[in-house]
Amino acid sequence: MAFVIVDTCTKDGHCVDACPVDCIHPTQAERGFERAPQLYINPDDCIDCGACVPVCPANSVYAAEDLPAEMTRFVEINASYYTH
Repeated sequence: MAFVIVDTCTKDGHCVDACPVDCIHPTQAERGFERAPQLYINPDDCIDCGACVPVCPANSVYAAEDLPAEMTRFVEINASYYTH
């Protein structure tokens, strides 16, 4: 199962830099970066490597199966970013 970013994300970009498959968006170079409230992981492209977890200073990245119950909605929030 993919990793998920939650709403404590500060958009610092450390996870983007650490991701070996470029599955975290929007990047600072992309349109819409400023308007995005957080970054999102594409569940179809994530290879479950976990490289994004230790570099996040806000502790905003979780394995989907490890999300606290009150944060499970972020599985769909991350996925829906890539469907529109």
